[in-house]
Amino acid sequence: MEKVQCNGSTICYVDQGQGQPLILLHGFCGSSAYWEQVLPHLAGFRVIVPDLRGHGRSDAPVGPYTIEQMADDVLHLMDELGIPSAVLLGHSLGGYIALSFAQRYAARLKGFGLIHSTAYPDSEEAKEKRLKAVSTIQNDGITAFVDGLVPGLFAEGAEKTMPECIQRAKEIGYLTPPQGAAGAAMAMRERPDRRAVLNASVLPILLVAGEKDGLVPVERTFTADHEPVTQVVIEGAGHMSMMEAPEKLATAIRSFMDKVVAAT
Repeated sequence: MEKVQCNGSTICYVDQGQGQPLILLHGFCGSSAYWEQVLPHLAGFRVIVPDLRGHGRSDAPVGPYTIEQMADDVLHLMDELGIPSAVLLGHSLGGYIALSFAQRYAARLKGFGLIHSTAYPDSEEAKEKRLKAVSTIQNDGITAFVDGLVPGLFAEGAEKTMPECIQRAKEIGYLTPPQGAAGAAMAMRERPDRRAVLNASVLPILLVAGEKDGLVPVERTFTADHEPVTQVVIEGAGHMSMMEAPEKLATAIRSFMDKVVAAT
């Protein structure tokens, strides 16, 4: 992996290929490795995949983070790499970051999208769960937290049909620094409602939902359906189509990228 200084922290990233820049942001307690099965299917584009602040091999400063701060990391990464504009797609937590970026730095985007993510804020119940997550991380450790988190990210029955994928997601999650996971949990807890960002944007938008996603149901992802929006449901997938159905997800991304390139 390569690394760059962003806002005083080191951000590690993968940078491969040539063509229209595409930035992929992973979800909570993930890393750039979440995309490892998708990347081989994205030849023809320059794909940049960072480890977000507090995750993977990137720095994990102590203290709560904000979604805006994490979006600013992406902006600084683009600046350091000399990328004037890109397509930005985010999975789960990464989608919240993409929305913040689109709200404030739309001129730097050719398009953006949410993959198993939502523009809704946390409900009061979800906010309580964030606090419980931080407590579990601090008291029981990241391994115990990830063991409890990961199985629920996959479609029901995945423990029997794809145990190796669940184990791989756990292995990636174990590498999350505890203070990074806690900081990101608080960032998600405090994020605002950004449905208006989706509905007001004139940029091409990709919304990808998993048919069997128990965390972010289809209707919470598909909160916009005007002309620039492309909606895709990944059949049989839960919250982790990049592992559950990587070729289907890659097909959706490639189709969207081809539209963006054709329009520029």
